[in-house]
Amino acid sequence: MTPDTVIHITSRDNALLKDLRRLAQDATSYRKQGRVWLEGDHLCRAALARGLKPAQALFCESNWPLARVEYGQAAIKNIVIADPLWAGISALESPARMGFVLELPPPAAIGPLMPTVILDRVQDAGNVGSILRSAAAFGFRQVVALKGTAALWSPKVLRAGMGAHFGLQLVEGVEPEALDALAVPVIVTSSHQGELVHRQQLPWPCAWALGHEGQGVGDAVASRASLAVRIGQPGGEESLNVAAAAAICLHASAVAHAP
Repeated sequence: MTPDTVIHITSRDNALLKDLRRLAQDATSYRKQGRVWLEGDHLCRAALARGLKPAQALFCESNWPLARVEYGQAAIKNIVIADPLWAGISALESPARMGFVLELPPPAAIGPLMPTVILDRVQDAGNVGSILRSAAAFGFRQVVALKGTAALWSPKVLRAGMGAHFGLQLVEGVEPEALDALAVPVIVTSSHQGELVHRQQLPWPCAWALGHEGQGVGDAVASRASLAVRIGQPGGEESLNVAAAAAICLHASAVAHAP
């Protein structure tokens, strides 16, 4: 089937439509289907910019005449869905009018020497997506998510990541013992111990470990760290949001090793 071939869906009971609903609304359905759902122009553009070829491009019927000009050749298969059915796919309050379905990348082994972000049971999808954006922005090419972390390819994390996924090597669902494959120093943050991050000579490459929103980094990860640092908070707050802390720490590493 060529991109010029268009499939029109007008029945609510269509099997493909049911699979799409699951991909768009279930955080872990991508693991069962081996595919991920990208909703909206921004994510779709980001995927294409990285040279990815979607398996399917989907459009609401009223958007297809205009979208065909830009996206008609983007995917292996084009699918046009009747407008009354389109809102039933999306989990957004204001559904986008297009989306891509991508094949889920094959599982990757941990790259021992890659600048890395470790996520230890970070459960909020918005936080995880924001951390992925910071990782991509500051030169950390690998993210390792331990079991208990929000599903990396879930729709909410994808939206919060704003395309960062496509420039990162993502490893998820592993136990702390998998971190022994890393050959770079692991750094943890603490609110009460360690040198202030802006006064510390940070190694490069390295792996920053970021922990659960309430409990922080667990003992199994902390025991593998070679350095602990803290973020100065002159305003006196007890702690920072984990995504904000990640941005500060990853930026500090980027600045420290910049030429």
